[in-house]
Amino acid sequence: NYVDLAADPLGARIFLKTVWASILVTLVTLAICYPLAFHLAFVVTRRRLRLLMLLLIVPFWINEILRTFAWQLLLAQKGLINEALLGIGLVAEPVAFTRGNAGVLIGMTYAYILFMVFPLYSAMETLDRGQVEAARDLGARWFSVHRHIVAPHARPGIASGCIVTFMMAAGSFAVPQSLGGVDSLWFTQLFYSLFNGGYWTAGAAYEVALEGLCLVFILAMMRLFRVGLREIAR
Repeated sequence: NYVDLAADPLGARIFLKTVWASILVTLVTLAICYPLAFHLAFVVTRRRLRLLMLLLIVPFWINEILRTFAWQLLLAQKGLINEALLGIGLVAEPVAFTRGNAGVLIGMTYAYILFMVFPLYSAMETLDRGQVEAARDLGARWFSVHRHIVAPHARPGIASGCIVTFMMAAGSFAVPQSLGGVDSLWFTQLFYSLFNGGYWTAGAAYEVALEGLCLVFILAMMRLFRVGLREIAR
């Protein structure tokens, strides 16, 4: 079954597409959550922090499938987003978000954003504010402050957020099933169809391949950010 997986051009193509798309979701989520976590850790007051945390968490009390269905309505041909784009003249005709990968990437970024922001915030809030203030007083620019102080201190949080987000994206089924078209098959959909068709051993081989990918990604993140399992688990 592993030989069949390696020799299957469709399976290999979908597997590689799932890899790069999951990495893209992870990078986009990191780009969104890093400044948000810094804002929560260093800028807002304690009272406002509780309100912002509540606003972040409340939408995720709703089931993931229902949230995905809401994005399906927003991204539809006559949905709110297309109507807004047409109204302000950015596009001449509705964008087919749900026929390719765009809708899946948008839905996954939204679905797993909390898995990135909380590890980042947890790591950043332990940083002594005096270090940031001292660097600013000594003339350091914001980029230098983040490069030399904030980001190195937040390495465990960045690694943890990237690992969890990547694993959730790579193993997602509901989001690509609801927001992707026939040209946007995800690897989980592929081995789900094998299981559903009674090809249990082939489906198991495909699933183990995905688990192996996640393990490789975990080890790569640990090496890239030079952190151990104990630091990631904090």
